[in-house]
Amino acid sequence: MEYGLSTYLYVNERLSSHNLDKVLGAGFKNIELFAARQHLDYTDRNHVRDVGQWFRDHQVMLHSVHAPLYTDADWGRLGGLAVSVAYVERRLRIDSMDEIKRALDIADYLPFRFLIIHMGLPDEEYDLNKFDAVMTSLEHLKVFAKDRGVQLLLENVPNELGSPERLVEFLHYTRLGVKICFDIGHAHMGAGAHAAFETLREHIASTHIHDNRREKDDHLMPFDGTIEWTEAVRDLRQGKSQFPVLFEIRDYGPEITTLARLAEVMNRMETMPQEG
Repeated sequence: MEYGLSTYLYVNERLSSHNLDKVLGAGFKNIELFAARQHLDYTDRNHVRDVGQWFRDHQVMLHSVHAPLYTDADWGRLGGLAVSVAYVERRLRIDSMDEIKRALDIADYLPFRFLIIHMGLPDEEYDLNKFDAVMTSLEHLKVFAKDRGVQLLLENVPNELGSPERLVEFLHYTRLGVKICFDIGHAHMGAGAHAAFETLREHIASTHIHDNRREKDDHLMPFDGTIEWTEAVRDLRQGKSQFPVLFEIRDYGPEITTLARLAEVMNRMETMPQEG
């Protein structure tokens, strides 16, 4: 399998060459940048140029960027808007699209392939009007992204709007041709990782790989939660080179979350049996 890593691991510190050197030194060439202002400040042209220079110097192509979740630099605690393409209120939807476009603009200095977008906010309830709002948002953002060489991916999230079943319904409903970032941790919190993979399999273009105990979105290292990884790895192998196994793990401190431990995880995945 081909592996990758999200800089979500370092999301509470400003992204620097120091972080990226560690990621590359661990063997990851599929890198996803997490667009949170306190980490990757996509509104700071000098910061974006510095990060872009690192990618050019190391001849690494940026795989993906995770779209902003908030418009401020402290997860909404500074009064920022929670970013969502599903707002029915037009003003909020436009403000969210404007923030996402600011993140997309970094492609002028730092080309990347995919932008990952959440389908609504946590605990979002299903409403057909929200489907229409998302479709309107994505129609606009898709044109903006295409001009910058970027494709949009919708991520399955643990709410009623962004479940795997609703995502497939949305794709059929809109015919937008958007593909999916399969988040195995989010899937585990719903009907289960295997069931979600089966539902989304033909639409998957990238992944977010992490673990939890089904109670909250912990972003644990694989094998630290309750996902059945023998079955999950068997599913992920079906993607082969179509999409990377891209880890999106949270920093729980130097004794728990280390790149050395992640190397052990990858080795354990590689040595799992091909068949059940």
